[in-house]
Amino acid sequence: MIALARRLPVLLAAALVIHLVLIQPNHPRAMTWDALRLFPLELVFILPLFIALPAGHFVTRMVRILLVAVLVVLSLLKVADYALFVAFGRSFNPLVDLNLIEAGIRLLAGSIGAVLTTGIVVAGVLAPFVLAGALWWATGVWSRVEPGRVVRVLAGGIAALGLAVSVADIGDVRGAWDLPLDPSGTAFTARVALERVTAYQGLFAQLAAFRTAAADDPYAQLATPLDRLEGRDVVIVFVESYSRASFDDPFNAGVHQPTLAEGAAKLEAAGLSMRSGWVTSPIAGGQSWLAHGTLASGLTTSNQALYSAMLASDRMTLFDYATKAGYETAAVMPAITLPWPEARLLGFQSVYPARDLGYGGLPFNWVTMPDQFTLAAFDRLFSERKTPYFAQLALISSHAPWVPVPEMVDWDDVGDGSIFNAMATSGEPPSVVWQDRQRIRDQYRLAIDYSLETLLDYVARSPESGERLTIVLGDHPPTPFVAGIEGRDVPMHVIGPIDLVDAIGAWDWSEGLVPGSDASSWPMAGFRDRFLDTFTTQRSGDADG
Repeated sequence: MIALARRLPVLLAAALVIHLVLIQPNHPRAMTWDALRLFPLELVFILPLFIALPAGHFVTRMVRILLVAVLVVLSLLKVADYALFVAFGRSFNPLVDLNLIEAGIRLLAGSIGAVLTTGIVVAGVLAPFVLAGALWWATGVWSRVEPGRVVRVLAGGIAALGLAVSVADIGDVRGAWDLPLDPSGTAFTARVALERVTAYQGLFAQLAAFRTAAADDPYAQLATPLDRLEGRDVVIVFVESYSRASFDDPFNAGVHQPTLAEGAAKLEAAGLSMRSGWVTSPIAGGQSWLAHGTLASGLTTSNQALYSAMLASDRMTLFDYATKAGYETAAVMPAITLPWPEARLLGFQSVYPARDLGYGGLPFNWVTMPDQFTLAAFDRLFSERKTPYFAQLALISSHAPWVPVPEMVDWDDVGDGSIFNAMATSGEPPSVVWQDRQRIRDQYRLAIDYSLETLLDYVARSPESGERLTIVLGDHPPTPFVAGIEGRDVPMHVIGPIDLVDAIGAWDWSEGLVPGSDASSWPMAGFRDRFLDTFTTQRSGDADG
C-alpha cells in the first residue's frame, strides 16, 4: 500500500495524459473549457487492461505499441478535422485530402511568410513524436503495476465492462440502438475511429455510383449544342468566396448591397439585362477547383477523388460542348502558378495562367494580381477575336488572406499593373490582421466589395457586353466564422443582351442582381444541363420527332 501510495501521483499524471488525448476535440465548437469535463469511457477500458496484463510481457508490449500508434493517428486526424472544419466546414479524409497539405503550406507561406510557415511545419512534424513519447511513458507507468491475482482478474472484468459500455455508447450515438441509461461519459475517440472506417467504405461506394453517373450523359449525342446562342461570346466569371453572406448577413449586406445596386444601375444604363438566382456549391471555405469541376461537368465533385474520377471519365464538360458548337474555349486563371495538365481534360483549348497575363506589379500576398488587372488582361486577350469564345475567368482578389485589398484605378492607367505596387505593400500584414477575427471579417467584406465593384464596372463599360452573355457566380462561401452564416449557397447572375437573358425565364430567377431571399437553390451540378437545355434547339435523338 505504501509503494502504491508513492506511485499514485505518477499513475494519476499518466492517466491524465491518456485522458487528455481521448477528450481532444476535433471541431472548433467543442474547443471549450467544458471539454475538460468530458469523461472518456475508453479510459475505463485502457487503464484496467494494463493492470490486468502481465507486467513486462511481450503481449503487454505489443498492446502498448498498438494503442500508442492508434491514439497518435487519431490525434492527428482530430487536428486535421479541426483545421478543415475551420477552413472548409467539413472533416478531414486522408484518402482525398492529402493534397491539401501542400496547398495549405503554400497559402500559409504567401500569407504569413516563409519563416513562420517553416516554424509551423517543423512543429507539426515533431508533434506526433512528442505525443508518441508521452503516451509511451503513460502506458508504461500503468503496465508496470503488479497487483495480486484477484486484483488482476477484477481489473480484467472492469476492462471488459468498459469496452462493452464504450461499444454501447457508440451504437447509441450512431442511432443503432437506444440505451435505457445514459452513461456518464462518451467514447468519443473510439467513435471517431469507427467513423473514419465507415467514411472510407462510403467513399468507395460513392466513387462507384459517380462513375456510373459520369458514363450516363443524356446530352452526349447532341448534334448542334448551344445553337440558340447564335455564336455570341460567353464568359463564366467565378468570384472567389462570393456567397449568400453578401445578402443574408447584415454585416456584409450593408456594404455589398449598395455596390450591387450601383452596378445594376450601370448595367441597365448600358442596355444590359440581368437575372439572378441561387446555386449550392459542393464545398465551403476553399478548394475552388472542385466547384469549377462541378459546374463544368454537371457532376458534384465535392472531393478530390470524385474530381479525379470526373477527369478520368469520358464525361463531356460544358466547355467540350462549346468546342463542338464552334467556340474557342479558354480559361483565364490568375491563381494558377504551377503546371495545370487538367485543363485539357476540362475542355479548355487555351489556358492563361498567372505568368501569361502580363502582370508586372507586386503580388498581394498569396493573390498574384488584383482583379482589375485580370479583367483588363482578359479584355486585351479576347476583345478582338474573330472566333467566338466560351471562357472561364476566375477572379482572386477576394481570396484569403484578404490583406491588403486593392482599390480601383482608372482603366486607362492599369498598364502592366505596377500602378498597384503601393497598394500591395500597404497596411498591416496578415500575421497581424489574422490575430483578430473581427478584422478578418472586415477585410473579407472589403475584398468582396472590391471584386464586385470592379467586375460590374468592367461589364458595364465593355463594348463586348452588348452581345456577350456574362455569367457571374461565387465558387463557394468562406468559412462560417468569416461568412457570418451557415450554408453553401452562392449567387449566380446572368448578364447580357435582353434576348439571351430572357431565354432563362423558365429558371424563375429574379430580375436584377439580387436573388429572391425565399427562392429555392439548385445544385451547382445542375447548371451544365440546364444551360444546354436552354440554349440548344433539340437533341439529335429528337431530330425525327
